Amino acid sequence: MSAVQLLLLALAITTVLFVIVLGLYLRRAAVAGQKVAPSFGAFLIGTVANFFDTIGIGSFATTTTALRAGRMIDDAKLPGTLNVGYATAALFQSFLFIAAVEVDPTTLIAMMGAAIAGAWVGAGWFSKWPKRNIQLGMGAALIIAGALFIYKNAVGDPVGGNLTGVTGMKLVAAVAGNFVLGVMMTIGVGLYGPCMLLIALLGMSPRTAFPIMMGSCAFLMPIAGTRFLKENAADLRISFALALSALPGVWLAYKFFSNLDVAKLRWLVAFVVLIAGIMLIRAALQHRAPAAETAPKT
Repeated sequence: MSAVQLLLLALAITTVLFVIVLGLYLRRAAVAGQKVAPSFGAFLIGTVANFFDTIGIGSFATTTTALRAGRMIDDAKLPGTLNVGYATAALFQSFLFIAAVEVDPTTLIAMMGAAIAGAWVGAGWFSKWPKRNIQLGMGAALIIAGALFIYKNAVGDPVGGNLTGVTGMKLVAAVAGNFVLGVMMTIGVGLYGPCMLLIALLGMSPRTAFPIMMGSCAFLMPIAGTRFLKENAADLRISFALALSALPGVWLAYKFFSNLDVAKLRWLVAFVVLIAGIMLIRAALQHRAPAAETAPKT
């Protein structure tokens, strides 16, 4: 069995276990007399958010904005609801993109492992940093990088290359970079935009970013989601709806992605990086508390 096949098997096992866990909590809530029927409004929100998440823009910020605007959720349950609800989407995305996009197995597994290790081992150190400062710094860097990507695409000198994997010092840089991005995930800095930037700087094809960044989140979110379920820190009706929305949202975006050639994909990456930077700056400006925070975000 190849490394990719083993990875897909691990994803399958993780998916089955998480679905069982979610089902048990839904059944327990139903027996206790709680409403667990999925919210139709949250399902629609999740479908749109999963579409954009699958092409690299992310789902947490868009979903948070929509749920809060509709007064559909208690803010205290937002992190848990999103981690539980979007775990299925991360798993579904990983199945599709790892199977369909050619990536060197060593690079793929090393970068995924680095992100997971960063999120769980390094968070204690980085979580002491002011979240707002990290958002401002990373946001500014992504905006500059996104603008540079757009400029280079326009003048015919696109950022990135056609590599499906890296070796030597580039592999070391890839692992180190994704480790840091994994750490930042735990304090609310999304992995997708920065990972796309890292992949491009390494000279890899923009397509390879998708299985790497989705696989990194696919193993983290079910674990985080299970923790939130145990702590009763998720809105089950909304989480259930978001979980169901993974199928239509991710599938539609995957079909859209499949029809993109590399040149158009480079433009997509450029705009995603730019949007990610703007969203980080916006989040930082809305959050002015001086103390560090540790809100989980995968």
